[in-house]
Amino acid sequence: MNSIVAIVGRPNVGKSTLFNRLVQRREAIVDSVSGVTRDRHYGKSDWNGKEFSVIDTGGYITGSDDIFEGEIRKQVNLAIEEADLIVFVVNVEDGITPMDAEVAKLLRKVKKPIFTVVNKVDNAMREPDAIEFYNLGLGEYHTIASINGSGTGDLLDALAEKMPAPEEVDLEKEELPRFAVVGRPNAGKSSFINSLIGQDRNIVTNIAGTTRDSIDTKYNRFGFDFNLVDTAGIRKKSRVKEDLEFYSVMRAVRSIEYSDVIVLVVDATRGFEGQDQNIFWLAEKNRKGVVILINKWDLVEKETNTMRDFEAMVRKQIEPFTDVPIVFISALTKQRLFKAIETAVEVFQRRKTKIQTSKFNETMLEIIKNSPPPAIKGKFVKIKYCMQLPTQTPQFVFFCNLPQYVKDSYRRFLENKLRDIYDFSGVPITIYFRQK
Repeated sequence: MNSIVAIVGRPNVGKSTLFNRLVQRREAIVDSVSGVTRDRHYGKSDWNGKEFSVIDTGGYITGSDDIFEGEIRKQVNLAIEEADLIVFVVNVEDGITPMDAEVAKLLRKVKKPIFTVVNKVDNAMREPDAIEFYNLGLGEYHTIASINGSGTGDLLDALAEKMPAPEEVDLEKEELPRFAVVGRPNAGKSSFINSLIGQDRNIVTNIAGTTRDSIDTKYNRFGFDFNLVDTAGIRKKSRVKEDLEFYSVMRAVRSIEYSDVIVLVVDATRGFEGQDQNIFWLAEKNRKGVVILINKWDLVEKETNTMRDFEAMVRKQIEPFTDVPIVFISALTKQRLFKAIETAVEVFQRRKTKIQTSKFNETMLEIIKNSPPPAIKGKFVKIKYCMQLPTQTPQFVFFCNLPQYVKDSYRRFLENKLRDIYDFSGVPITIYFRQK
């Protein structure tokens, strides 16, 4: 196992900037607004041949009226429990604040290596100002400027020294599949993940937009092994007022790009709205596997055909790509959660389907012979050969004499046949016609 480094401290001392520098990506949202990071956020880093995980926590607050305050403090405690090494970030500009003293009091009880990091020491004139942080009672400190990276090399050297030697890595091992849990704000994405993993890893409140970053959670139960990514809710562009919302939407979009299967969580009490449709098409455009989860189904008043009618309505909205699994769940009562994950894993496996060329020709050419493309202007399209392309997602090419005369209706006919025969439910497939 790699070591886990947790970055803790009060809000707005530069924890997320340091996190981004350590993982060498703009993973966590950075904003001058205090308390932007509300969830634990995970990243990977390595230094001197030692790989480790980094956790960026929400700022530690005491005596605040913010509804997130209690939750953030819980997140910090959870991070401290999980971590092997703790980086406590303070700010030289403010000196020791009562909140810093509170965090230090908490950390003095921890029997783990603690690294006090004095941030924003971006010139030699500020070095003497950092001496007062000895008063926190945590021993030596490191001075850095996370905005430009000054001092971070020495900090990483000190961290690496306290880490155990790296274990042997199996290079043959495949990377874990990534399932992005996406949807509109307040659809129940974080509740769904918390119910699955059996602990409150993601902050849940009844305020839409609580999750602002994308958070990775490893899931390893019942024979399943994959990463779940909880994303910030995607809002309509017209409702993205502040920079913070913009970053959140971008993070969710990027999560879709870098995932294998998109789990679209829909609020059953609101129906399948235009924004749900947009998210669905964004996933389809990126050629991702898709599973639609209708959450909060326990809150819907039901009659004999309620489920059937709701499903028909959703399929109508997502035409023509209607071959998508739809599972009705309740994250609160844990209804059909296992079915939801099982379905997502099945979609992932279908997305990797590879069909032998000889058998593919045998099957598809027979279908084409019985239902050839319609003649246009007296010209007949003859398809002689077909194959699956060696791509990450299912893509097929049909070689013919007149590819320009093949209509979209015939393309859809072939796609439907492929779906019926090879079961590509939840997987977008691409068909090309090329000159032979």
